[in-house]
Amino acid sequence: MKKIVCFAGSNSSQSINQTLINFAASQIATHKIEIIRLKDFELPVFSEDIERETGYSPALRLLHSKIRDADALIISVNEHNGMISAFFKNILDWLSRLDISFLSGKKLLLMSTSNGKRGAASALEYTSRLLPKFGGIVTESFSFPAFSHNFSKETQSISNEILSLGFTDVIQNFVHQIEK
Repeated sequence: MKKIVCFAGSNSSQSINQTLINFAASQIATHKIEIIRLKDFELPVFSEDIERETGYSPALRLLHSKIRDADALIISVNEHNGMISAFFKNILDWLSRLDISFLSGKKLLLMSTSNGKRGAASALEYTSRLLPKFGGIVTESFSFPAFSHNFSKETQSISNEILSLGFTDVIQNFVHQIEK
């Protein structure tokens, strides 16, 4: 049984990316799942001065250890103006300063969603290129368009049949990859 840590790159209390993470995690029954919220790991805006003066916080070290102890990660990134959020970028900045290879050998399922037609595809593309620099192995990715139109809050399920089939396929492929 593998340990999979799941989180969204958003700090919004109403994050649709967090909803997508929760749904994805609910689709995997054969492995140990831990869902975390990055906003629970309070980190200041990265600054070399803060790093030099105070070092690395216990919150950062705890987040790093959760990632280090995982076999795989599921990450859903949000998009602000065609880019990942400043919040998520800050998390990555701190993690990479503590350990440039903080994702070393971790298999990743990357997802993104928005209420737009592209489903935060620009942020997903950027993240797909960035995370391998920290040692991550992107095994699957999925962009979920028009979230509020294609996901039912009432049933907590994908309401668009084609998207549902594609999402199920991605989840199954990811699980197969981490079992290798």
